[in-house]
Amino acid sequence: MTDYSNEPDFREIPFSEHGIARSHISNAALKVTDALQNAGYKAYVVGGGPRDLLLKRAPKDFDIGTSATPEQVRKVFPRARLIGRRFRLAHVRFGREIIEVATFRGTSDDGDRSVAGSGRVLRDNVFGNEAEDAIRRDFTINALMYDPSNQTLRDYTNGYHDIQQRCLRLIGDPEERYREDPVRMLRAIRFKTKLDLKIDSATDQPIREMAECLVNIPAARLLDELLKLMMGGAAWPTFQALVEYELWESLFPGLIRQPETPPALVEHALKNTDQRVRNDQPVTPGFLFAALFWPALQLEMQNNKAQRPIMDQLAYAAERVFSRYTNNVSIHRRFSTMAKEIWMMQPRFERRRGKRAMRLLGEKRFRAAYDFLLLRVHEEPELADSIDWWTRVQDVAEEERRAMVFGHSKPKHQQPRKRTSSKQSKPGKDHPLPASSQQS
Repeated sequence: MTDYSNEPDFREIPFSEHGIARSHISNAALKVTDALQNAGYKAYVVGGGPRDLLLKRAPKDFDIGTSATPEQVRKVFPRARLIGRRFRLAHVRFGREIIEVATFRGTSDDGDRSVAGSGRVLRDNVFGNEAEDAIRRDFTINALMYDPSNQTLRDYTNGYHDIQQRCLRLIGDPEERYREDPVRMLRAIRFKTKLDLKIDSATDQPIREMAECLVNIPAARLLDELLKLMMGGAAWPTFQALVEYELWESLFPGLIRQPETPPALVEHALKNTDQRVRNDQPVTPGFLFAALFWPALQLEMQNNKAQRPIMDQLAYAAERVFSRYTNNVSIHRRFSTMAKEIWMMQPRFERRRGKRAMRLLGEKRFRAAYDFLLLRVHEEPELADSIDWWTRVQDVAEEERRAMVFGHSKPKHQQPRKRTSSKQSKPGKDHPLPASSQQS
């Protein structure tokens, strides 16, 4: 095998300096590197794993870079699954853990590589050596390679120094790298806010000028990247950074009138999402999209008032809002459906008496809609009394709950009413299904 330790910028960092032990790597990742190395290939833990360990963070997963081609990986792991068109990868599964294995990328323009006229890379399956792979990565902090066999870090881009300085630096010419893949601008924002890094000036400077390049990215891919941005525990600082770098308008042009000073509901929704992530509580994109699109929904309702029931107005406005503002980022139907359900339940909180109030308490989306009601009070203080009532009615015992809803407690001995028809009653307007059935 070729030895690249004589490369001008290469540095092999010993365990005594970096402190990452083999025991810090998942057993599944070690099985992959050990097996590939025993088969005669180079194999290292790459990307976010070494980076996060150096930053004293728990890695979300461990990826492997190797000199073996995808087909050779499958010979070592016959049950490996080959995926990807833009970049071919192998997935090796160990129980619930999936290890992503990528062949070292090359720098040659020959082979299976396709580039659009704009400079964006459409497909890149040109294989190379480990040095080429390192300099083909996006940021220096992601180009480190950890060798579990001797517990050393292999550094071709001065990434170890940048991590020590908490500096985010693109490898190569920033404009060219952003043109190759404009999503790198979003990744720069994500690493800056999530990892608390400072963006290098050369990496920072072109972003605002090149923000419009994002419109050429498939809408579904932008959604995937947006979810990483907003669901990682730094949604509020990420939103602020997206606005600061003029990237927000490339994602959702016109959605929020003054994104520099967003509505209080949007700000609190983002901050609450971050708090839930810190508390290990579940977060859902549908709820966040309900908050982000709420100002546009309110504006749509004001501009298109009609002599129709409020629920019909809401449904009409919701469809128009999602249709108008999702051209650049494709919002999955399950997320937009949840947002619409949350919105449609808001007028129902105005009724605190009778069967409708009791049915609302049993709705599948009640808790999400109630949490959204709590956000609305930041802009609508008059909702405080309603919020207090709906908060108390959830906490009291069943008998007191019925008293609050119906104005009396359930009688101890209730005589059944005589039927006026021999036909069996069916669930309907006058005979609603029990709450548990409505949740299905």
